[in-house]
Amino acid sequence: MNIKAICSDIDGTLLDSRRELSPRTISSIKALDRDVPVILASSRMPGAMRHLQDELGILHHPMICFNGGYVLLYNEGAETPTIVDSVQIPVPTCSAIVEMAAGTDIHVSLYTEDLWYAPQVDKWTEKEERVTKVSAKVGALGPVLDNWHTSNTGAHKVMCMGPEQELAQMAEALTERFGSEIYIYRSKSTYLELAPRTISKATALELILKNNYGIAMTDAMAFGDNYNDIDMLKAVGKGIAVANAREEVKAAADEVTLKSTEDGVAVAIEKYLL
Repeated sequence: MNIKAICSDIDGTLLDSRRELSPRTISSIKALDRDVPVILASSRMPGAMRHLQDELGILHHPMICFNGGYVLLYNEGAETPTIVDSVQIPVPTCSAIVEMAAGTDIHVSLYTEDLWYAPQVDKWTEKEERVTKVSAKVGALGPVLDNWHTSNTGAHKVMCMGPEQELAQMAEALTERFGSEIYIYRSKSTYLELAPRTISKATALELILKNNYGIAMTDAMAFGDNYNDIDMLKAVGKGIAVANAREEVKAAADEVTLKSTEDGVAVAIEKYLL
């Protein structure tokens, strides 16, 4: 097949054991034809992805943030990106989620655009800051929600972090109450990520490729490891799972490459494009 675009998940797919880009991964992507868009797709916020784009030499390429809820296109030379798409969880739903977590040990963080609101500095905030290399705005979430209500905005993502059993109960309660409205998935046993039901990495990728590059999904290659990557891997011409992916993800992929810690993405790029 003639691969004209690449899209890759980040955590568990593109990064090595240090949660960083390996020299081989950087080298393989920098060796690609400049006209081949390399699009990062993640549940991360823009600021937690931009430094990776810089390391890979793809600052002028688009990014899919919050699992497809916030899609940005960086035109070369422009200081601010063009917003290709933006879909948020309404503020009443955000408020209800925060209320449901009250009295538990669950940490709820709210994300909108390139802002991250955390209720306090705790082990969850510190861990996320360390991994993503961005800083949270720390403080009570009530005033944030009030401002969002006034401005008629919402969250691109809500993330709940906490003890496994409490998160399982939270997921069950959220599914019963908001299952038709929000996408609820466990990225880890202690992480519960919430996004608008109407979006996905697949829908965002198709929007970018069609409107900005005139490239069909059948001419794209994508990489992933988790449940939120399945639709994307099935929608492209070549969907590749890393060997450490969940079994359901590997079953949905056309091919399985090496683990993320063994430069699986780089190995596949070298195989098909270099």
